[in-house]
Amino acid sequence: MAGNILIVALIVTDQHLHTPMYFFLGNLSCLETCYTSTILPRVLASLLTGNRTISVRDCIVQFYIFGSLAGTECCLLSVMSYDRYLAVCKPLHYAALTNGRFCTKLVAGSWIGGFMSGAIIIFMFSQLTFCGPNEIDHFFCDLSPIIKLSCTDICMLEVTTVIFSSVFTLPPFALTLASYVHIISTILRIPSTTGRQKAFSTCSSHLIVVTIFYGTLVIVYMLPKNKMLRSLNKVFSVFYTVLTPIVNPLIYSLRNKEVKEALRKAHSKLLSSPQVFTKSNVSRLKWSEGGGCA
Repeated sequence: MAGNILIVALIVTDQHLHTPMYFFLGNLSCLETCYTSTILPRVLASLLTGNRTISVRDCIVQFYIFGSLAGTECCLLSVMSYDRYLAVCKPLHYAALTNGRFCTKLVAGSWIGGFMSGAIIIFMFSQLTFCGPNEIDHFFCDLSPIIKLSCTDICMLEVTTVIFSSVFTLPPFALTLASYVHIISTILRIPSTTGRQKAFSTCSSHLIVVTIFYGTLVIVYMLPKNKMLRSLNKVFSVFYTVLTPIVNPLIYSLRNKEVKEALRKAHSKLLSSPQVFTKSNVSRLKWSEGGGCA
């Protein structure tokens, strides 16, 4: 979480990072901060206290936020791949095509679309009646383990979920795939080795993130649910809900010269700024320590 917050702070404060690519990256880091905040605190609290109970209302809220963020991330990753396609394949038109208004519309559409799709599924989900065992076979409130506890007909909910999941997964994935096919074919046509390396470096970090995200989604949600894979699903769920948001800032910062330079500048500025205490502040601090009052 700290890594994503740091990237957002760097993008906001450093003028050199006020470009479309970093605007999209800032939104992705913000989204992954929300991801981690939705799931990780409750998981850690359960491990520390041993209390693994969650109310139905809290479970519905957690699933809504998680599902909406997943849909938003699919759209946002496709937007970022399209941005890289324009940068590599249409460099002369890139600045004109990716103006601030256009980028804002793409990002707003990703967020609004993701949360609207989640709202429809949650409305149907909230109409279910639960009975029998009240234990969810997962470490967070995902759809599949929850609807197994329902004693009402879930056919319509499953169909609706498949439709909305397909709409917010397949077209973005197709756009991402098409963008990288064009990017790779364009890079291979660059005559110089240095030019190919420079072009590929602009999109390699994003390609790694896309591969990890879609790879884990396929394993968790599309493979057959036999007994062995159900246990593996929990492991891979940790990847895209907890580990991926933690690893992504490292991927972007370690493979990106601009981010490393912005981080170096921020660190130097922090070290060079002197701490100034006024006399009244020092007195107040000593009085608090001596008198035992904060």
